[in-house]
Amino acid sequence: MISTERLTLRPWRDDDHIPFAAMGRSPAVMEHLGDLMDDEQVAAAIARQQGFQALHGYCFWAIERPEDGTFLGFCGLKPGTVGPIDREVEIGWRLREDVWGQGYAREAAQASIEWGWANLDTPRIMAITTPANTASWGLMIRLGMIRRPELDFGHPQFEAGHPLYEHIAYEIARP
Repeated sequence: MISTERLTLRPWRDDDHIPFAAMGRSPAVMEHLGDLMDDEQVAAAIARQQGFQALHGYCFWAIERPEDGTFLGFCGLKPGTVGPIDREVEIGWRLREDVWGQGYAREAAQASIEWGWANLDTPRIMAITTPANTASWGLMIRLGMIRRPELDFGHPQFEAGHPLYEHIAYEIARP
């Protein structure tokens, strides 16, 4: 577990399914990520993160508010699996819409990066998003990440021409 001033980043639990499913059914949350998620996709996403945790010791961890145990979303590191971040350490985040703008994503992401430098032998941490996801790449910049336009790519989950096909890449080098 990682603790910050306001958050706990922890491995996924079975009781995360319901609040994570609610996030996956939010058009605002999923706007830059893809189709709304059904229960099978939610379960598979949680199982993937649990698999990364078991195999590598890290994943996109569940975020909760420690004072009340409320599930807020996820943030963390995992092995990249697509495009230029394949086999790189990837940082990612996704939070419930009702907690946007409160600094939780930055707090969790900064803690994840610090954990990565302390625990992983990696020269860099990568992130990807769509060009339209200004909130996400804006956070990448605030975290000190640098845009790597030569690594932009078409995401294989989407067909060319789809609004989510084009992806941009950012990186932060080990200090």
